[in-house]
Amino acid sequence: MKAYVFLTTKPGTSEEVIRHLREVSKVKGVKSVDSVYGRFDAIVTVDAPGLEEIGELVYKVIEKIPNVTRSETALVLSRKDQ
Repeated sequence: MKAYVFLTTKPGTSEEVIRHLREVSKVKGVKSVDSVYGRFDAIVTVDAPGLEEIGELVYKVIEKIPNVTRSETALVLSRKDQ
């Protein structure tokens, strides 16, 4: 199951959060991390066997990162490679 996790960070800390996430990307499930302009500060692409694993990754890893103030997760409904 693939999902996008949109992050909002404390002002002036987005690059710090991005660096931390890129180090965490070695954690099973985090596929990419991108800094973006707009409503959110970063988008994290995750891939896991199921919803429970995505939830654990979001709540136990990503949301615990210092300076992350909010997250919003979008689950991918269908994929071309499946």
